[in-house]
Amino acid sequence: MKKKLILMRHGETLFNQRKRIQGWVDSPLTELGKAQALYSKQFIDKLPFEIDHAFSSTSERACDTLELVSDLPYKRLKGLKEWNFGMLDGEPEYLNPPLDQYNEFFSSHGGESRQQLIDRMNDTLISIMKENENHNVLAVSHGGAIRNFERFWCPDDKSLIPTRLYNCAVLVFDFDTENQSFELIDVYNPNYQSKQV
Repeated sequence: MKKKLILMRHGETLFNQRKRIQGWVDSPLTELGKAQALYSKQFIDKLPFEIDHAFSSTSERACDTLELVSDLPYKRLKGLKEWNFGMLDGEPEYLNPPLDQYNEFFSSHGGESRQQLIDRMNDTLISIMKENENHNVLAVSHGGAIRNFERFWCPDDKSLIPTRLYNCAVLVFDFDTENQSFELIDVYNPNYQSKQV
């Protein structure tokens, strides 16, 4: 049996705008971020199935995004939070290391390793999808958390995601209940930057 997971990144925040590292620290959605959520809602509303359960990271930016795209009651889960960047949370983005140093860099600065992040996301999302009543699930999370989860299951993802994951990107996965595995089947990755909000 296959179920659907719709995994969505939150909208633009004040820290995104100010080029700040944003892991477990939080900042509010901008007006553009709210507009991005409503823009992606159009894609979600046209999916050929009805979402029956919703979940969000405990971060305000994710909860606010979810509330803009769905009227469903939802559960907040710490397991859907962004990568914990430790001492770099809230600092300017130029302090990030080169990508090839990400694996253990943040764990050596009080945060999580890449593997800890992947394990946390896998544990959380598999647990959600194993619940009998959860068939078509919407979960709102964060760029780093989603990208690492997605690359774990789909390392050859260039055809579906040739570039970065923009704010309010939506990834649609099939979840195989027998094998407890995810397959990426569709991506909506709009670079919506309209100032007409």
